[in-house]
Parts: sequence; C-alpha cells; structure tokens
Amino acid sequence: MVEIFDLTKKKLLEKYFKDIKKYYLKTLEELKLKDDFDASLIIVGKRKIRSINRDYRNKDKETDVISFANIDSNDYDFLDERINLGDIFINVDRVYSQAKKYEHSEKREFIFLFVHGLLHLLGYDHMEKNDEEIMFKLQDKIVGKLK
Repeated sequence: MVEIFDLTKKKLLEKYFKDIKKYYLKTLEELKLKDDFDASLIIVGKRKIRSINRDYRNKDKETDVISFANIDSNDYDFLDERINLGDIFINVDRVYSQAKKYEHSEKREFIFLFVHGLLHLLGYDHMEKNDEEIMFKLQDKIVGKLK
C-alpha cells in the first residue's frame, strides 16, 4: 500500500495518484514480491527537496526524487508482518520541467520518479555501473512505453 501526501497544497499531480498504486503493484509483481509492503510518497516543491537533500545528504541542491529506506536489506523473507519500506519524496517542479525536457508526459515522469524511488526502497541503487544497468533496465521495463 502507498500512502500519498501532497505537501505542496497545489494538488497538481492528484490526477495520477491512482496510477501510483497501479505501478506500485506492477513493480512488486515484476520483482515477484507479495504485497506485504507499505511506503509513503510525499510530494514537495523545489525548496523543500533542496533542504531535505542538504540536511540528509549534504548536497545543497535541488533534485527530482529522494528515497529514505527503513530497512537496509532487500531480503525481506525474515519478517512475518507488513514492512514499511520508507519514504519517497518527489519534487513536483521537476516532474513538470523534466517532462518537458525529455519530451514525454507529466504522468510518465511522475510514474518514472515514483518507480525509481520505490526501487531504491527495495534495495536497488545506481552507485556502480553494473548496479545502474540492472536498476535502470528494471525501471524501464516497469514503466514501459507509458506516454
């Protein structure tokens, strides 16, 4: 289950919230995981994401998505209860600017950033070239040809 919080009060992405749940389930299905997970998606603006990035990652710059995982491992078999994976913060301003830059829809950019953040919560990263190839191939497969 994904809980969505829009801290911008603009509600600009609200029309895509039902798609978030669809792609959450699609991601779990692709990874052959049961729906035993909870996550929070928090929509913020550029100033808020910059302060989060500065305060928690020591990077004083705006970004598009940041994930904070509650569990360091992607081996969840040892738990017998629902797992709260953590929080995904998406910068609404970047959704719009990157959709324009990459010439695709705002919906696709929003879903792409969500899946990217969710994969981070599930233990994937792109710090090393090999890990980047695995993660990016997986997110492209999940998001697919979404227009």
